[in-house]
Amino acid sequence: MRGASRASYAELRDRLAATIPGAPIAAQVGDELFAVTRLLDSEHGLRRALADGSKPGPEKAALITRLLRGRVSQATSDLAAEAAAARWATSGDLADAVEQLAIESLTLAAQYDGTLDDLEDDLFRFARVVSGQPQLRSALVGPADEPAKQGLLQDLLATKVGAPSLSLITQVLTHPRGRSPQVVLDLCASIAAHRREQLIAVVRAATELTPAQRQRLATALTNAYGRGIHLNVVLDPGVIGGMSVQVGDELIDGTAASRLAEVRRRLAG
Repeated sequence: MRGASRASYAELRDRLAATIPGAPIAAQVGDELFAVTRLLDSEHGLRRALADGSKPGPEKAALITRLLRGRVSQATSDLAAEAAAARWATSGDLADAVEQLAIESLTLAAQYDGTLDDLEDDLFRFARVVSGQPQLRSALVGPADEPAKQGLLQDLLATKVGAPSLSLITQVLTHPRGRSPQVVLDLCASIAAHRREQLIAVVRAATELTPAQRQRLATALTNAYGRGIHLNVVLDPGVIGGMSVQVGDELIDGTAASRLAEVRRRLAG
């Protein structure tokens, strides 16, 4: 999102955080906003009408309010009305914003429950499972209907992740909106991290880090980047010693394997 769309979304995100009082309502609003996203994706004419900058905001807000009356909670209806009244660069930005608000709401529910760390870890681990299993990835992006995908995810995750994680993963992967599972799960993880204004650091090491090592690394990275850091640790047998840390596009590589590779390159040169 750019320009007017980005500003509109920022206002809606602040509004969401200010008006949702607890985990149950946040979870309900999140699920309902995903339903609104599906409505906008399926009704192109409606989406264009709501994003039309030449129409008065109150008129567009009244339209979506009428459509949602009796189908969603008042909190969801109010947020959808505010989204319709806002300014958007494209109709696609409106639908994207509503989806991201839905993700925000479910991460807010986890934050209220004190399980935001667990949610981030669940998203990271399941993204790696999906990327490593082509058959599972094909099942999730294939032509199966949403109930079938919901059943598959329920069987895979019901006993392995918490309720907020299961709800969020199921919502975004049963209606991925043309994106790969990895892209969708990465979007959720970035929103969850941003909720705590944290960066995500992917750490690759040959052995599991001790709690003390995790704490020291998180503290060092927090000091270096000036923001909180959430660690996602990947056990990688290819790491001979040390570790590599990737934060966004920046790679901090201190592994013995990388140093040996550099020596080989210099010898070959």
